[in-house]
Amino acid sequence: MKIATFNINHLPKRLPNLADWLARSQPDVVCLQELKTPHDAFPAQALRDLGYHAVWQGERTWNGVAILARDAHPVLTRTTLPGDPADRQARYLEAAVGGVLIASLYLPNGNPQPGPKFDYKLAWFERLLTHAAALLEARVPVVLAGDYNVVPTPDDIYPTRSLDQNALIQPASRQAFARLLAQGWTDALRHLHPTDPLWTFWDYERQRWPADKGMRLDHLLLSPQLAPRLTAAGIDRWTRAEPNSSDHAPAWIELAV
Repeated sequence: MKIATFNINHLPKRLPNLADWLARSQPDVVCLQELKTPHDAFPAQALRDLGYHAVWQGERTWNGVAILARDAHPVLTRTTLPGDPADRQARYLEAAVGGVLIASLYLPNGNPQPGPKFDYKLAWFERLLTHAAALLEARVPVVLAGDYNVVPTPDDIYPTRSLDQNALIQPASRQAFARLLAQGWTDALRHLHPTDPLWTFWDYERQRWPADKGMRLDHLLLSPQLAPRLTAAGIDRWTRAEPNSSDHAPAWIELAV
């Protein structure tokens, strides 16, 4: 079972890129983030034509998350992250596919920091920690996949001091991610590739892609029920070199059935 996460950065604009990648990579399940499209404008029929059924939560300007399943129907279980009924941003989605509960999440960026946006990021992370603990307590097979907007360690970013004030690498952001792993989740890509750079994001600005000045923002975390089934993991870097590409590349894992 191949499961991928891909911050598509505007689905309507990059639908041809997504179609090319789906045809080449053949994932069974895809978690998308940053749809940047209203809920009722999601291209469900176009994706069905490609062999994928979907559940999604759209948002008119920013955000938006989706879960696609190849030749299967995702069973929607949750459309919001619990803990704040007033939070209407489309950042969290859960569905069951093939006996696995899969979450597509888009954690707040948090910039500029300090400030309200960083406060929202940390508050959202606290809600995720609470919900993730509840999922572990239920003892079900779970994948928490998405753009966490956190660079977990200095090894997960190219050598630089230019981003020292960025919300992605602040100690509070990294500590929250570490607390999540400490609950018992397995960071799938890092588990199989302990020393590789594993960049999943290269900024459009300052020639970051040609210079390979990237960072790891996109993660797939596995519950203890799934970790022993992990057989492979990787990043489809080639997508970042395509015309009209997202600034992220898909990260994926394979699980033994």
